[in-house]
Amino acid sequence: MRLDVQPWGETMAELVAAARAAESAGAGVVWAPELHRSAFTTAAALACGTGKDSGGQNRIGIGTGIALAFARSPMLTALAAADLDELSEGRFRLGLGTGVARLNQDWHGTEFERPVPRLRDTVAIVRKVLAGASTGEPIVHRGVRSIRVRGWRRPYPPVRPHIPVYLAGVGPAMVALAGEVADGWIAHELCPPSELRDRIRPALRSGLARSASFDVVAAACCSVDPDPAVARRRAAGVVGFYASVRSYAEMFGTAGFGAVCAAAAGALRSGRPADSLGDLVPDEMVDAYTIAGTASDCAVRIAAYDGLADAIKLSPPSYGLPADEVRAAQNHLLELVGGMQ
Repeated sequence: MRLDVQPWGETMAELVAAARAAESAGAGVVWAPELHRSAFTTAAALACGTGKDSGGQNRIGIGTGIALAFARSPMLTALAAADLDELSEGRFRLGLGTGVARLNQDWHGTEFERPVPRLRDTVAIVRKVLAGASTGEPIVHRGVRSIRVRGWRRPYPPVRPHIPVYLAGVGPAMVALAGEVADGWIAHELCPPSELRDRIRPALRSGLARSASFDVVAAACCSVDPDPAVARRRAAGVVGFYASVRSYAEMFGTAGFGAVCAAAAGALRSGRPADSLGDLVPDEMVDAYTIAGTASDCAVRIAAYDGLADAIKLSPPSYGLPADEVRAAQNHLLELVGGMQ
């Protein structure tokens, strides 16, 4: 199973340095998220900052994990993907996801109706643009999202004829869409092995049957520290953040943690600082949704994904933590990745 990393950095320079450290540790792909930075800008920095010292052998992949699919036009997304594949010399993977309704409508002023067919059309248009940009042929697609391009040609040949497209999704219809139209699926950060086994892999069956190379990427907040209590405390902030978000209430409630969700949401409404939500999360909830503990503890927990996923995207805990603590947690994580190769 491939070990991927979602690096953290207080500055872009630190983020790139973390990606280089991940490459030296033997990580397979570094993924750029989209919340506090643009996923595409971050991926460009990672593409330019890695792959220089490996002699062209086994250079680390670069991916957006994930970029918001509806916040940009599909054509701009395709052009960004082509540019990033050029910058990375063919190492790029385009990860897309919808985000939640409020994020799209309130933050980005974009539509969110019918997200599954909208994402299906986004992938179709991106692929049509990538395939046809250098030919000068018309690029046409009609659907929830449409495009009609005539009389235009991108005067640069693509590095590769096909850039892998990954979709993120939690709901069954979105996961099934990934299996149907994508080259891979990327998990939510809180995705235990049982979720992969019981719900995700059955929903991905069309993709797994269609292509032996379909890439299932699990994901986890991985909090490593010599003191397991410190590791759990750091990881609790991640769980507390998601517990406060209404979109995840059903997932947590089904697992018996509905009271924690209600407490976290109520705490936010009452004005409690978001960085204190981890105090509401019990250890059993941390253990259920994150990988936290000593290096040997975490290695065992990571191994539980083997056979269920082709890769696992590991990220250090960061919610509600000062930069020095995130930095320490990331250093321990990268040491673990290097030790597991």
